[in-house]
Amino acid sequence: MTVHFIGAGPGAADLITLRGRDLIAACPVCLYAGSLVPEALLSHCPPGARIVNTAPLSLDQIIDEIASAHAAGHDVARLHSGDLSVWSAMGEQLRRLRAKGIPFEITPGVPSFAAAAAALQSELTLPGIAQSVVLTRTPGRASAMPPGETLTGFAATGATLAIHLSIHALARVVADLIPHYGPDCPVAVVWRASWPDQRVIRSTLARIEAEAEDIDRTALILVGPALAAEGFDDSRLYAADYDRRYRPTGPNPRFPE
Repeated sequence: MTVHFIGAGPGAADLITLRGRDLIAACPVCLYAGSLVPEALLSHCPPGARIVNTAPLSLDQIIDEIASAHAAGHDVARLHSGDLSVWSAMGEQLRRLRAKGIPFEITPGVPSFAAAAAALQSELTLPGIAQSVVLTRTPGRASAMPPGETLTGFAATGATLAIHLSIHALARVVADLIPHYGPDCPVAVVWRASWPDQRVIRSTLARIEAEAEDIDRTALILVGPALAAEGFDDSRLYAADYDRRYRPTGPNPRFPE
């Protein structure tokens, strides 16, 4: 028996890995975060599967469901939205499963920031503009921010910021970022990225509060010059004179054929 933690992707039912889909189809028990995981993914469950929406459950109740499946020898598909590596509350579940000796495996999913970038048709790292993406959030009721992790600190790097779980604090985000990026810095709010009702708002730090005032949850804030840059240099990766392993160039290539 194994508990399969599966990243269910950002919202579109077909943005799930083949491995994730096949694991769902093979598990007689499926626990899914119903507040964010699309119900269409449950169509992959086998006939007669026990399907449990964990949105109204406490951590103890979720672990009890898994323990019951373990006792019966049933594999479990545990679906979380996006990718499991960030803000999934998976860590506390894994800690309890380790303590109980219940085996588990993890299958990654498409993260929401990647779906948002796709909706914007943007690369978040451009030569000479930004080469780092910071995934962060503002403090919330569920989790406080460590003292060293602040928007102002991240903004000082000039990196592209992907600010999660913070649309309710947009005014604070703007106030923290304008001193570093300036009022004309590009910003985008992507609501329900990849869902059928996805909505994209492009603006600047100076204007985004007014233009996104009706967005209250399930939105990602992206900030940084890379969102609207046009005059950036081409990457050297595909330059005709760039000597690389798969395209040796010049009289003395580093990787001769």
